[in-house]
Amino acid sequence: MDLLIPDPGLIVWQLVGFLILVFILGRFAWKPMLGALKLREQGIEEALKSAEKARDEMAQLQADNEKLLQEARAEAEQIRKDARATGEKLRQQIEEDAQKAAERIRKDAEADIQNQKQALLTEVKNQVATLSLEIAEKVIRKQLGDQDTQKGLVDEYIKDLNVN
Repeated sequence: MDLLIPDPGLIVWQLVGFLILVFILGRFAWKPMLGALKLREQGIEEALKSAEKARDEMAQLQADNEKLLQEARAEAEQIRKDARATGEKLRQQIEEDAQKAAERIRKDAEADIQNQKQALLTEVKNQVATLSLEIAEKVIRKQLGDQDTQKGLVDEYIKDLNVN
């Protein structure tokens, strides 16, 4: 049993050695280890804060990007509307110009037809007059074929001249 019960002197020396060991470890090992742990804890906290800040910035950037995307969509829609309106105005202008041109062409054609009609009428009148003169000449020659009839006609014209 002596082996199981330690000697009181041994306990004192072990206690003194333990206290010296605790003092040496506390002085040289624990302070640097605690300082390193504290630095590591601060680094982790700073990294967490940086990550949180980066996440907030990403959320802000994403919101800004979404806002810009919405603005771009709205601007594109406005451009499409303006293009449609411009196209419609251009189409209407082209239709109006085409109608005016068609009306002008129709009026020119009517005027041309009228001029040709007048020219034909004039030509027909001239031909009728020529034919009438030829017919009248033939009739007069046939009727005034003898000398006595011609003298009577000349005398009648002279009487008319004197009266006038």
